[in-house]
Amino acid sequence: MYDYLIVGAGLTGAIFAREAKIHGKSVLVTDKRPHIAGNIYTENISGISVHTYGPHIFHTNNHRVWQYINQFTSFNRFTNSPIANYYGEIYSLPFSMYTFNKMWGVITPEEARAKIEAQKREAGISSPKNLEEQAISLVGRDIYECLIKGYTEKQWGRPCSELPAFIIKRLPVRFTWDNNYFNALYQGIPNGGYTKIIERMLEGIDVRTNCDFFAHRAELESTAKHIVFTGQIDAYFGHELGNLEYRTLRFETEILSGTNNFQGNAIVNYTDRETPFTRCIEHKHFYPGLETEATVITHEYPSEWRPGDEPYYPVNNDKNNRLYESYREMARAKCPDVIFAGRLGEYKYYDMDAAVLRVLELLEENHIL
Repeated sequence: MYDYLIVGAGLTGAIFAREAKIHGKSVLVTDKRPHIAGNIYTENISGISVHTYGPHIFHTNNHRVWQYINQFTSFNRFTNSPIANYYGEIYSLPFSMYTFNKMWGVITPEEARAKIEAQKREAGISSPKNLEEQAISLVGRDIYECLIKGYTEKQWGRPCSELPAFIIKRLPVRFTWDNNYFNALYQGIPNGGYTKIIERMLEGIDVRTNCDFFAHRAELESTAKHIVFTGQIDAYFGHELGNLEYRTLRFETEILSGTNNFQGNAIVNYTDRETPFTRCIEHKHFYPGLETEATVITHEYPSEWRPGDEPYYPVNNDKNNRLYESYREMARAKCPDVIFAGRLGEYKYYDMDAAVLRVLELLEENHIL
Protein backbone atom coordinates (compact mmCIF):
# COMPACT_ATOMS: atom_id res chain seq x y z
CA MET A 1 0.00 0.00 0.00
CA TYR A 2 1.44 3.34 -1.12
CA ASP A 3 0.63 6.67 0.45
CA TYR A 4 0.31 8.28 -2.98
CA LEU A 5 -0.46 7.05 -6.48
CA ILE A 6 0.65 9.76 -8.91
CA VAL A 7 -0.87 9.49 -12.37
CA GLY A 8 1.45 11.25 -14.82
CA ALA A 9 5.25 11.41 -14.82
CA GLY A 10 5.56 14.95 -16.17
CA LEU A 11 6.86 17.97 -14.30
CA THR A 12 3.89 18.23 -11.93
CA GLY A 13 3.81 14.55 -11.04
CA ALA A 14 7.59 14.26 -10.68
CA ILE A 15 7.90 17.19 -8.28
CA PHE A 16 5.01 15.95 -6.14
CA ALA A 17 6.52 12.44 -6.10
CA ARG A 18 9.98 13.64 -5.10
CA GLU A 19 8.83 15.90 -2.29
CA ALA A 20 6.40 13.32 -0.95
CA LYS A 21 9.17 10.70 -1.00
CA ILE A 22 11.76 12.79 0.82
CA HIS A 23 9.16 13.75 3.42
CA GLY A 24 8.55 10.13 4.32
CA LYS A 25 5.71 9.11 2.02
CA SER A 26 5.66 6.01 -0.18
CA VAL A 27 4.91 6.79 -3.82
CA LEU A 28 4.04 5.02 -7.07
CA VAL A 29 4.16 7.01 -10.32
CA THR A 30 2.48 5.79 -13.50
CA ASP A 31 2.38 7.16 -17.04
CA LYS A 32 0.58 5.91 -20.14
CA ARG A 33 3.47 6.94 -22.39
CA PRO A 34 6.54 4.72 -22.81
CA HIS A 35 8.71 7.38 -21.16
CA ILE A 36 8.79 9.80 -18.25
CA ALA A 37 8.87 13.63 -18.47
CA GLY A 38 5.50 14.17 -20.16
CA ASN A 39 5.43 17.00 -22.67
CA ILE A 40 8.87 18.27 -21.67
CA TYR A 41 10.46 15.01 -22.80
CA THR A 42 13.69 15.49 -24.74
CA GLU A 43 15.65 12.88 -26.66
CA ASN A 44 19.07 12.88 -28.29
CA ILE A 45 18.96 12.81 -32.09
CA SER A 46 22.17 13.29 -34.09
CA GLY A 47 23.87 14.80 -31.05
CA ILE A 48 21.05 17.34 -30.51
CA SER A 49 18.64 17.38 -27.56
CA VAL A 50 15.29 17.44 -29.36
CA HIS A 51 12.09 18.76 -27.75
CA THR A 52 9.78 15.94 -28.81
CA TYR A 53 6.50 17.67 -27.93
CA GLY A 54 7.32 21.22 -28.89
CA PRO A 55 9.79 23.79 -27.56
CA HIS A 56 10.01 24.46 -23.84
CA ILE A 57 12.04 27.42 -22.59
CA PHE A 58 12.29 27.74 -18.84
CA HIS A 59 11.80 31.32 -17.66
CA THR A 60 10.77 32.86 -14.37
CA ASN A 61 11.00 35.89 -12.13
CA ASN A 62 10.42 33.74 -9.06
CA HIS A 63 13.66 33.16 -7.15
CA ARG A 64 12.17 30.26 -5.16
CA VAL A 65 11.21 28.45 -8.37
CA TRP A 66 14.62 29.12 -9.95
CA GLN A 67 16.45 27.79 -6.89
CA TYR A 68 14.24 24.73 -6.78
CA ILE A 69 14.73 23.71 -10.41
CA ASN A 70 18.48 24.33 -10.27
CA GLN A 71 18.80 21.45 -7.78
CA PHE A 72 18.42 19.11 -10.73
CA THR A 73 20.29 20.78 -13.58
CA SER A 74 22.27 23.76 -14.80
CA PHE A 75 20.91 26.04 -17.51
CA ASN A 76 22.56 27.48 -20.58
CA ARG A 77 22.29 31.12 -21.66
CA PHE A 78 19.64 30.66 -24.36
CA THR A 79 17.49 33.76 -24.91
CA ASN A 80 14.21 33.27 -26.72
CA SER A 81 14.08 35.58 -29.74
CA PRO A 82 11.60 34.04 -32.19
CA ILE A 83 10.88 35.58 -35.56
CA ALA A 84 7.75 35.73 -37.70
CA ASN A 85 7.63 34.78 -41.39
CA TYR A 86 4.73 36.46 -43.19
CA TYR A 87 4.79 35.48 -46.87
CA GLY A 88 8.59 35.60 -46.86
CA GLU A 89 8.87 38.89 -44.92
CA ILE A 90 10.67 38.48 -41.58
CA TYR A 91 9.56 40.36 -38.46
CA SER A 92 10.94 40.36 -34.93
CA LEU A 93 9.02 38.81 -32.06
CA PRO A 94 8.13 39.94 -29.46
CA PHE A 95 6.55 43.08 -30.82
CA SER A 96 9.24 45.69 -30.27
CA MET A 97 10.78 48.66 -32.02
CA TYR A 98 12.35 46.21 -34.50
CA THR A 99 8.83 45.06 -35.46
CA PHE A 100 7.39 48.58 -35.63
CA ASN A 101 10.32 49.81 -37.71
CA LYS A 102 9.95 46.96 -40.22
CA MET A 103 6.16 47.42 -40.44
CA TRP A 104 5.92 51.22 -40.55
CA GLY A 105 9.45 52.63 -40.86
CA VAL A 106 9.12 54.43 -37.51
CA ILE A 107 12.26 55.19 -35.50
CA THR A 108 11.12 56.41 -32.08
CA PRO A 109 8.78 54.90 -29.46
CA GLU A 110 6.64 58.03 -29.74
CA GLU A 111 6.10 57.43 -33.46
CA ALA A 112 5.23 53.79 -32.83
CA ARG A 113 2.72 54.62 -30.08
CA ALA A 114 1.11 57.26 -32.29
CA LYS A 115 0.69 54.75 -35.13
CA ILE A 116 -0.93 52.19 -32.83
CA GLU A 117 -3.24 54.78 -31.23
CA ALA A 118 -4.37 56.00 -34.65
CA GLN A 119 -5.27 52.47 -35.77
CA LYS A 120 -7.00 51.78 -32.46
CA ARG A 121 -9.12 54.96 -32.85
CA GLU A 122 -9.91 54.06 -36.44
CA ALA A 123 -11.17 50.65 -35.28
CA GLY A 124 -13.39 52.36 -32.67
CA ILE A 125 -12.21 50.14 -29.80
CA SER A 126 -12.62 51.50 -26.27
CA SER A 127 -13.11 48.33 -24.23
CA PRO A 128 -11.82 45.17 -26.01
CA LYS A 129 -14.36 42.35 -25.93
CA ASN A 130 -12.46 39.62 -27.78
CA LEU A 131 -8.98 38.66 -28.92
CA GLU A 132 -9.19 40.62 -32.17
CA GLU A 133 -10.09 43.87 -30.42
CA GLN A 134 -7.51 43.27 -27.69
CA ALA A 135 -4.76 42.68 -30.28
CA ILE A 136 -5.61 45.80 -32.27
CA SER A 137 -5.60 47.80 -29.01
CA LEU A 138 -2.12 46.51 -28.21
CA VAL A 139 -0.34 46.73 -31.58
CA GLY A 140 -2.67 48.20 -34.20
CA ARG A 141 -4.51 46.64 -37.13
CA ASP A 142 -1.50 46.20 -39.47
CA ILE A 143 0.46 44.01 -37.06
CA TYR A 144 -2.71 42.19 -36.03
CA GLU A 145 -3.56 41.32 -39.64
CA CYS A 146 0.00 40.26 -40.59
CA LEU A 147 1.44 38.68 -37.47
CA ILE A 148 -1.40 37.65 -35.14
CA LYS A 149 -4.62 36.81 -36.98
CA GLY A 150 -3.51 33.91 -39.20
CA TYR A 151 -1.25 32.31 -36.60
CA THR A 152 -3.85 32.53 -33.83
CA GLU A 153 -6.70 31.18 -35.94
CA LYS A 154 -4.53 28.22 -36.96
CA GLN A 155 -3.55 27.66 -33.34
CA TRP A 156 -7.09 27.75 -31.91
CA GLY A 157 -9.19 26.73 -34.91
CA ARG A 158 -11.57 29.63 -34.34
CA PRO A 159 -11.92 33.21 -35.61
CA CYS A 160 -10.10 35.72 -33.43
CA SER A 161 -13.39 37.56 -32.93
CA GLU A 162 -14.71 34.47 -31.10
CA LEU A 163 -11.69 34.00 -28.82
CA PRO A 164 -11.45 35.59 -25.35
CA ALA A 165 -9.30 38.70 -25.00
CA PHE A 166 -7.17 37.30 -22.17
CA ILE A 167 -5.34 34.88 -24.53
CA ILE A 168 -3.44 37.75 -26.17
CA LYS A 169 -2.68 39.64 -22.94
CA ARG A 170 0.37 37.42 -22.38
CA LEU A 171 1.89 38.69 -25.62
CA PRO A 172 4.91 40.92 -24.96
CA VAL A 173 4.78 44.42 -26.47
CA ARG A 174 7.80 46.66 -25.91
CA PHE A 175 8.71 50.11 -27.13
CA THR A 176 12.42 49.31 -26.92
CA TRP A 177 14.99 47.74 -29.26
CA ASP A 178 14.91 44.49 -27.27
CA ASN A 179 14.03 41.20 -28.96
CA ASN A 180 14.12 39.04 -25.82
CA TYR A 181 10.66 37.44 -25.82
CA PHE A 182 10.56 36.76 -22.09
CA ASN A 183 11.08 39.71 -19.79
CA ALA A 184 12.22 37.34 -17.06
CA LEU A 185 15.00 37.50 -14.52
CA TYR A 186 16.00 33.88 -15.19
CA GLN A 187 15.87 32.09 -18.56
CA GLY A 188 17.52 29.16 -20.31
CA ILE A 189 17.46 25.57 -21.49
CA PRO A 190 18.68 22.79 -19.17
CA ASN A 191 22.05 21.35 -20.12
CA GLY A 192 21.42 17.70 -21.02
CA GLY A 193 17.73 18.26 -21.73
CA TYR A 194 14.55 18.17 -19.64
CA THR A 195 14.33 14.40 -19.35
CA LYS A 196 17.44 14.43 -17.14
CA ILE A 197 15.63 16.73 -14.69
CA ILE A 198 12.71 14.33 -14.34
CA GLU A 199 15.04 11.33 -14.03
CA ARG A 200 16.77 13.01 -11.10
CA MET A 201 13.46 13.90 -9.45
CA LEU A 202 12.24 10.31 -9.71
CA GLU A 203 15.41 8.61 -8.44
CA GLY A 204 14.50 5.88 -5.94
CA ILE A 205 10.76 6.10 -6.70
CA ASP A 206 8.65 3.28 -8.17
CA VAL A 207 7.68 4.25 -11.72
CA ARG A 208 5.59 2.35 -14.25
CA THR A 209 5.52 3.62 -17.84
CA ASN A 210 3.27 2.15 -20.56
CA CYS A 211 0.66 2.03 -17.81
CA ASP A 212 -2.75 3.45 -18.71
CA PHE A 213 -4.56 4.42 -15.52
CA PHE A 214 -7.98 3.70 -16.98
CA ALA A 215 -6.98 0.23 -18.22
CA HIS A 216 -5.78 -0.71 -14.71
CA ARG A 217 -7.93 1.62 -12.62
CA ALA A 218 -9.29 -0.78 -10.00
CA GLU A 219 -5.88 -2.32 -9.37
CA LEU A 220 -4.07 1.02 -9.17
CA GLU A 221 -6.64 2.73 -6.96
CA SER A 222 -6.45 -0.17 -4.52
CA THR A 223 -2.69 0.33 -4.08
CA ALA A 224 -2.75 3.84 -2.56
CA LYS A 225 -4.43 5.93 0.13
CA HIS A 226 -4.37 9.10 -1.97
CA ILE A 227 -4.21 9.88 -5.68
CA VAL A 228 -2.58 12.78 -7.50
CA PHE A 229 -4.22 12.85 -10.93
CA THR A 230 -2.59 14.97 -13.64
CA GLY A 231 -4.74 13.70 -16.50
CA GLN A 232 -8.03 15.11 -17.82
CA ILE A 233 -10.45 15.78 -14.99
CA ASP A 234 -13.44 15.05 -17.23
CA ALA A 235 -11.93 11.69 -18.24
CA TYR A 236 -11.52 10.76 -14.55
CA PHE A 237 -15.30 11.04 -14.17
CA GLY A 238 -16.03 9.24 -17.44
CA HIS A 239 -17.08 12.51 -19.12
CA GLU A 240 -20.25 12.25 -17.03
CA LEU A 241 -21.07 15.95 -17.41
CA GLY A 242 -19.76 16.25 -20.97
CA ASN A 243 -16.41 16.69 -22.72
CA LEU A 244 -14.11 19.59 -22.02
CA GLU A 245 -12.54 20.95 -25.20
CA TYR A 246 -8.82 20.99 -26.00
CA ARG A 247 -6.49 21.77 -28.86
CA THR A 248 -3.99 19.13 -29.92
CA LEU A 249 -0.74 19.24 -31.88
CA ARG A 250 0.93 17.06 -34.46
CA PHE A 251 4.71 17.16 -34.86
CA GLU A 252 6.70 16.29 -37.97
CA THR A 253 10.39 15.94 -37.10
CA GLU A 254 13.13 15.29 -39.63
CA ILE A 255 16.91 15.08 -39.70
CA LEU A 256 18.51 17.27 -42.38
CA SER A 257 21.88 15.74 -43.17
CA GLY A 258 22.70 18.15 -45.99
CA THR A 259 23.03 21.20 -43.72
CA ASN A 260 23.86 22.04 -40.13
CA ASN A 261 21.89 25.31 -40.13
CA PHE A 262 18.43 25.32 -41.72
CA GLN A 263 16.82 28.59 -40.59
CA GLY A 264 19.34 30.31 -38.34
CA ASN A 265 16.97 30.55 -35.37
CA ALA A 266 15.37 28.21 -32.85
CA ILE A 267 11.77 29.21 -33.60
CA VAL A 268 10.19 30.71 -36.71
CA ASN A 269 6.43 31.40 -36.60
CA TYR A 270 4.52 31.24 -39.89
CA THR A 271 1.80 33.82 -39.47
CA ASP A 272 -0.10 33.58 -42.75
CA ARG A 273 -3.31 31.55 -42.77
CA GLU A 274 -2.39 29.37 -45.76
CA THR A 275 0.77 27.70 -44.36
CA PRO A 276 -0.65 24.63 -42.55
CA PHE A 277 1.86 24.61 -39.69
CA THR A 278 2.23 27.35 -37.10
CA ARG A 279 5.97 27.20 -36.56
CA CYS A 280 9.23 25.49 -37.41
CA ILE A 281 11.65 24.59 -34.63
CA GLU A 282 15.36 24.01 -35.25
CA HIS A 283 16.49 22.35 -32.05
CA LYS A 284 20.26 22.91 -32.18
CA HIS A 285 19.75 26.66 -31.78
CA PHE A 286 18.46 26.11 -28.25
CA TYR A 287 22.10 25.38 -27.43
CA PRO A 288 24.19 28.42 -28.48
CA GLY A 289 27.50 27.43 -30.02
CA LEU A 290 26.57 23.79 -30.55
CA GLU A 291 28.47 22.38 -33.57
CA THR A 292 26.84 19.50 -35.44
CA GLU A 293 27.15 17.90 -38.86
CA ALA A 294 23.38 17.76 -39.39
CA THR A 295 20.37 19.57 -37.98
CA VAL A 296 16.93 18.50 -36.73
CA ILE A 297 13.76 20.46 -37.44
CA THR A 298 10.15 20.05 -36.34
CA HIS A 299 7.03 21.47 -37.95
CA GLU A 300 4.11 21.96 -35.57
CA TYR A 301 0.51 21.47 -36.76
CA PRO A 302 -2.39 22.36 -34.44
CA SER A 303 -5.84 20.79 -34.75
CA GLU A 304 -9.06 20.19 -32.84
CA TRP A 305 -8.77 17.55 -30.14
CA ARG A 306 -10.72 14.31 -30.45
CA PRO A 307 -10.84 11.36 -28.04
CA GLY A 308 -7.61 9.41 -28.45
CA ASP A 309 -5.57 12.52 -29.26
CA GLU A 310 -3.13 14.06 -26.82
CA PRO A 311 -4.74 17.17 -25.26
CA TYR A 312 -2.27 20.08 -25.17
CA TYR A 313 -4.21 23.31 -24.64
CA PRO A 314 -7.44 23.79 -22.67
CA VAL A 315 -9.95 25.95 -24.54
CA ASN A 316 -10.77 28.32 -21.69
CA ASN A 317 -13.92 29.97 -23.00
CA ASP A 318 -16.96 30.59 -20.79
CA LYS A 319 -18.69 27.32 -21.71
CA ASN A 320 -15.68 25.15 -20.90
CA ASN A 321 -14.81 27.06 -17.74
CA ARG A 322 -18.34 26.55 -16.42
CA LEU A 323 -18.13 22.83 -17.21
CA TYR A 324 -14.76 22.58 -15.47
CA GLU A 325 -16.21 24.24 -12.35
CA SER A 326 -18.95 21.59 -12.34
CA TYR A 327 -16.32 18.84 -12.47
CA ARG A 328 -14.37 20.52 -9.69
CA GLU A 329 -17.47 20.58 -7.48
CA MET A 330 -18.03 16.90 -8.30
CA ALA A 331 -14.43 16.16 -7.30
CA ARG A 332 -14.83 17.90 -3.96
CA ALA A 333 -18.03 16.00 -3.21
CA LYS A 334 -17.12 12.53 -4.47
CA CYS A 335 -13.37 12.07 -4.08
CA PRO A 336 -11.72 14.17 -1.35
CA ASP A 337 -8.66 11.87 -1.45
CA VAL A 338 -7.87 12.77 -5.06
CA ILE A 339 -5.75 15.82 -5.89
CA PHE A 340 -6.34 17.08 -9.44
CA ALA A 341 -3.22 18.89 -10.61
CA GLY A 342 -1.52 20.29 -13.69
CA ARG A 343 -2.89 21.76 -16.90
CA LEU A 344 -5.30 18.86 -17.50
CA GLY A 345 -6.32 18.20 -13.92
CA GLU A 346 -6.99 21.90 -13.30
CA TYR A 347 -7.98 22.75 -16.90
CA LYS A 348 -5.54 25.62 -17.00
CA TYR A 349 -2.51 26.42 -19.11
CA TYR A 350 0.65 26.60 -16.99
CA ASP A 351 4.07 27.86 -17.98
CA MET A 352 6.72 25.60 -16.44
CA ASP A 353 7.63 28.00 -13.65
CA ALA A 354 3.97 28.43 -12.70
CA ALA A 355 3.59 24.63 -12.72
CA VAL A 356 6.53 24.27 -10.32
CA LEU A 357 5.11 26.88 -7.96
CA ARG A 358 1.63 25.33 -8.07
CA VAL A 359 2.95 21.89 -7.08
CA LEU A 360 4.84 23.38 -4.15
CA GLU A 361 1.60 25.08 -3.07
CA LEU A 362 -0.31 21.79 -3.35
CA LEU A 363 2.33 20.06 -1.24
CA GLU A 364 1.94 22.74 1.43
CA GLU A 365 -1.86 22.55 1.29
CA ASN A 366 -1.65 18.80 1.86
CA HIS A 367 0.82 19.21 4.75
CA ILE A 368 3.69 17.44 3.00
CA LEU A 369 5.99 20.47 2.93
